[in-house]
Amino acid sequence: HAAVWPEMLDALSATGWHNYSLFLREDGLLVGYLETEDFAAAQAGMEAAEVNARWQKEMAPFFESLDGARPDEAMKPLTEVFHLA
Repeated sequence: HAAVWPEMLDALSATGWHNYSLFLREDGLLVGYLETEDFAAAQAGMEAAEVNARWQKEMAPFFESLDGARPDEAMKPLTEVFHLA
């Protein structure tokens, strides 16, 4: 993710993804954080974006145990249990 394609960044922004960060642990656990008004709509928007299919294909080799799903299809939402404003 050091060189995300500009058209991918544009698609994420256009579909409502904001303040999107990824965190990688040494053992390979990847956790993402994003803000959006409607997560389902943001996901659907990216599903329809042609650039996303190409990006997911490029990223697939870096993921394991997805049971045939694309990396973006295997996202698991987390429940916020604490927030300090």
